[in-house]
Amino acid sequence: MWGRKMNVAFSRAPGLTAKVALRLMVFAGLVVSLLHPSTAAPMRPVTILAFGDSLTAGYGVAPSQSFPAQLQMALEAKGHKVTVTNAGVSGDTTSGGLERLDWALDPKPDAVIIELGANDALRGIDPKVPRANLDKMLANLQAKGIPVLLTGMRAPNNWGGDYTKNFDAMYPELAAKYAVPLYPFFLEGVALDPSFTQPDGLHPTGKGVAEIVKRILPDVEALVARAEQSQAAQKGATP
Repeated sequence: MWGRKMNVAFSRAPGLTAKVALRLMVFAGLVVSLLHPSTAAPMRPVTILAFGDSLTAGYGVAPSQSFPAQLQMALEAKGHKVTVTNAGVSGDTTSGGLERLDWALDPKPDAVIIELGANDALRGIDPKVPRANLDKMLANLQAKGIPVLLTGMRAPNNWGGDYTKNFDAMYPELAAKYAVPLYPFFLEGVALDPSFTQPDGLHPTGKGVAEIVKRILPDVEALVARAEQSQAAQKGATP
């Protein structure tokens, strides 16, 4: 309002040249901006919790080559402001993940990537157990309003067809139940490929991790977008 009054006054002031009037208007605009500074704060980086087992932790590779580290670099290269936290524990099952989820969520992240179940399958644990554990994790995250990307795993063939069918089916079924996006197989394009795996035939090399990141990146970018929308909504709701 003050700025509009100044504009009118300048237009009516006698003897003002166009250049002088323009300078005074610019000065008036500066005064107004100082009197009424913008309250809009820049968006803070999106924090992503990479929650999983050795495939997330980076077993057998340098920390800079782990999944969270390479994922953060890939996202930053695409222009995203993110911090990806490595919450992977080698050897962890879904039972272990469920036990430590609450403290892993402190401080609360903006988004979570769940990568668990491989060790349950390797040990031949009844699929009902990891299903129940993942169900509770997803319910917990949904209750906290945290966007999730669920990544699937596949059971080895040595436990039989029924086991494989029941185990593999739990990921899409849980994703549908909680309406969360699913990346069907975390090791897609990497599993059983000797050029991407360590001598144990199970864990990816740094090159293998890079392949995982390349393939999953579009899904994670969608997760970041959802987290940014959630940030904006929370910011708008703050008085």
